[in-house]
Amino acid sequence: MTDPQIAIFMLGLFIFMVLLGFPIAFTLVAMGLGFGYYAYYDELRMDHIFDNRIFDLFVQNTFSVMSNDVLVAVPLFLFMGYVVERANIVNRLFFSIQLSARNLPGSMAVAALVTCAVFATATGIIGAVVTLMGMLALPAMLKAGYDHRYATGVICAGGCLGILIPPSIMLIVYSAIAEISPLRLYAAAMFPGLMLAGMYMVYVVGRATLNPSLAPKPKEEDIPPMKQVLWELLTSFVPLAVLIFSVLGAILMGLATPAEAAGVGAFGGLVLAGIYRSLSWERLKEAVYLTAKTSAMVCWLFVGSWTFAAVFSYLGGHDLIHEWVLSMDLSQVGFLVLAQAIIFLLGWPLEWTEIIIIFVPIFLPMLPTFNVDPLFFGILVALNLQTSFLTPPMAMAAYYLKGVAPPHIQLMEIFRGIMPYLAIVILAMITVYNFPGVVLWLPDYLFGK
Repeated sequence: MTDPQIAIFMLGLFIFMVLLGFPIAFTLVAMGLGFGYYAYYDELRMDHIFDNRIFDLFVQNTFSVMSNDVLVAVPLFLFMGYVVERANIVNRLFFSIQLSARNLPGSMAVAALVTCAVFATATGIIGAVVTLMGMLALPAMLKAGYDHRYATGVICAGGCLGILIPPSIMLIVYSAIAEISPLRLYAAAMFPGLMLAGMYMVYVVGRATLNPSLAPKPKEEDIPPMKQVLWELLTSFVPLAVLIFSVLGAILMGLATPAEAAGVGAFGGLVLAGIYRSLSWERLKEAVYLTAKTSAMVCWLFVGSWTFAAVFSYLGGHDLIHEWVLSMDLSQVGFLVLAQAIIFLLGWPLEWTEIIIIFVPIFLPMLPTFNVDPLFFGILVALNLQTSFLTPPMAMAAYYLKGVAPPHIQLMEIFRGIMPYLAIVILAMITVYNFPGVVLWLPDYLFGK
């Protein structure tokens, strides 16, 4: 076998190992070291068995990850999200928005979407958002007589908005890989994120308007006085919104780096939880533990993926794929369709972390050839990755929800409820391609071209 063929075999073996259930980060490390030992093997220059450049590369990659300023924001944003989650602030938020939107068709679904969007902005952790909303909003909607598919679909789709809406962890990771400004990337994601959430909301309200039996309106006797509604909204939505918009505003206005703003957000989350008197010592320890656990996973994914990618490129894998794509003589549209179709298909067996860290770097060197802005490409990828959590049979959002849903909610019902949102995501991607100003206007306005 030639070196490029070994590189392709390496890539296929990685996907096979992941499908078998091996831990992704350590699979990357093991395969990077194993194939790297072969790639860098030089018998004439080796004094002993461990005298191989792959070990030097692994150490350098580990140091680079740990000293990366952009990645400092990851644990801080995670901590902010976990504190908000553990402090039961989201419970109050959903209840107040539900009461405020009671006159809209599908008011509980609208409240679930808004809560998902706000909470996703605070945490960016898909599993946490879907699981929490499954425990909080799903029982309330089922009790109110909502259709099972209608209720489960909106929670799964809304919970995935954290991939796109800043301060998304995925955007931080992409900015580090693509070596572009996280500030510009956050600005580029604002309008597409709000647009997608708005399209979800239009669908939810439209379905409930056309078929009111899907989402019965609340009974008048269940609605508290207007003063109580306003007070609940004031004490739940406003403080959390102020915290989130101050953090994002500081980033977008250039007043703070993402790491600095994330530090302010983490401190603000603690203050907010203290004001509500809802954060115990046990919950704080849980938030710290989960932050450390998730941050370690992200760091090891970076170390493993950079080692894997370096070996894959050294063996000629990147060049082989690059030549294959160029040989197809694609237009810009054809290249984007091909890249997004591959990412869409990879979303079935893989999560966004592997796709962003392993496969997206394969396409990044090709962007100048097809005159594609890496900022624009990143937002298309972020939109596309919504589908990686929503596409059966490996729709992780559905499995997260099934884990906390009542036993009578079937997995196939959740899958059927998700399907319309897949079409909405594809429509959003088409809209973004045809109107690139949705992505590029705000970063150009704030930071110049």
